[in-house]
Amino acid sequence: MEKLIGDIKSGSKIKIKIKNVIIGDNKRVIISGPCTIENYDIMLSIGKKLKDIGVDILRGGAFKPRTSPYTFQGLQWEGLKILKSVGEQLNMPVVTEIMDTRDVEKSLDYTNIIQIGSRNMYNYNLLKEVGKTKLPIILKRGMSASISEWIYAAEYIMAEGNLNVILCERGIRTFESYTRNTLDLNSVAVIKQKYRMPIIVDTSHGTGLRELVPNMSLAAVAAGADGIMIESHINPEDSISDARQTVSIDTVKKIKENIEKLEKIL
Repeated sequence: MEKLIGDIKSGSKIKIKIKNVIIGDNKRVIISGPCTIENYDIMLSIGKKLKDIGVDILRGGAFKPRTSPYTFQGLQWEGLKILKSVGEQLNMPVVTEIMDTRDVEKSLDYTNIIQIGSRNMYNYNLLKEVGKTKLPIILKRGMSASISEWIYAAEYIMAEGNLNVILCERGIRTFESYTRNTLDLNSVAVIKQKYRMPIIVDTSHGTGLRELVPNMSLAAVAAGADGIMIESHINPEDSISDARQTVSIDTVKKIKENIEKLEKIL
């Protein structure tokens, strides 16, 4: 374990290549798409529009860990089939969340990146299982996790031989109730200074308010983030899940343009 900590802290920065996209290089990566895959036509429409504006990776949720067991839980495997089909048609890498160790092996046929959600950051059996794969893993910070706990979760994955770990700051739970979470951009600076793994920021979950997503996306890039994850939809208000934090495709375009301007300054 001590040797692994040394590997994470020292050496050159880890760069992760997914098809023609590199996370951890000089260019900030944009990951976007709906919180929940609703049907093929909507997913294809969203994907086409995101592809047209230069979004790098398409996201979509198929297994939805909702607070209430009575709300929509996602299309599950049918959703993954849709995501894979759209990704292949548009030649875009795709990412989706996997929640169960029993689903990891089967999911390898459907996604280019596996996401571990905040609720599962402490699911060490799941972390070990995805660590046995060769796919890149986006590891979201637990909603009440310290940075050190988050790093140890990453080590569970890397100890199994998979060094393709991308950390994702998505906000933590604090006393503040105006926003959905408190977006801790301190963590971005810490990871960039002390560790080798790339880090992205989910500014949708980090704020919970679509009007804050553009500004916090720029703030994340200024803090050193290697990319941004944004929930988007062709009709944000009609999104089945997380509509309040979902932005339009035009908003994603403006965010991307402003990030490119900021990159030149940085």
